[in-house]
Amino acid sequence: MSETKKHMTRMRRFNEAGLYLVTSQAMSAGRRTEQIVANALSAGVRLVQLREKEMPVAAFLELARRIRHLTAEAGALMIVNDRIDVALAVDADGVHLGQDDFPIAEARRLAPDWILGASSHSVEEAMAAQEAGASYVNIGPLFPTRTKQWGSEFLGLEGLDRIAPVLRLPFTVMGGIKAGHIADLAAHGARTMAVVTAVTAAPDPAVAAADLLARIAAGRTREEPCRCARTMS
Repeated sequence: MSETKKHMTRMRRFNEAGLYLVTSQAMSAGRRTEQIVANALSAGVRLVQLREKEMPVAAFLELARRIRHLTAEAGALMIVNDRIDVALAVDADGVHLGQDDFPIAEARRLAPDWILGASSHSVEEAMAAQEAGASYVNIGPLFPTRTKQWGSEFLGLEGLDRIAPVLRLPFTVMGGIKAGHIADLAAHGARTMAVVTAVTAAPDPAVAAADLLARIAAGRTREEPCRCARTMS
């Protein structure tokens, strides 16, 4: 299947974003997800994943509609975690799928224009997602994190160095990433940093997001140009 123009446009914006905000109302210091997202967008965030694992689907759908309105007004991309049905209902830009979620290949058949993200914890999982038609692969969890139950060793920079070189498509990194990690991650080739509590739990989410964006931009100026959106075949 050839890559669509709409997918290419979305992936150009994805590759430009730098900071990838992933929501968690449970880890937002008592604040609503809408407030966190609005503050982050005001700071320049242009890539948001709505991820509320414990929320009933009806409430999640209503929240998704509100977040879609905010992101559309700001010219930001919105990705929905797991729920293809919700992503379709709110006309999201894509969906992020874990290892036990809806298959990437089937999602690509249903939504050729979408950004399809795939979680990966190993070279084998990353390669499988790439071959199935993912738009990007998330590598993680890199560092200790409260947002994901994890029974194995965290990947760290060594895991990033194992997985990233085998990929032909863009990748994101996630898992316990804080401001102090950005320079090292950039030096190891990461260009899109996915964070939760570094923004959602910060005293001032807008200030935290702006700081992360500045650090990512500084790291990008020292690195090679980004991996472009691949052509799907």
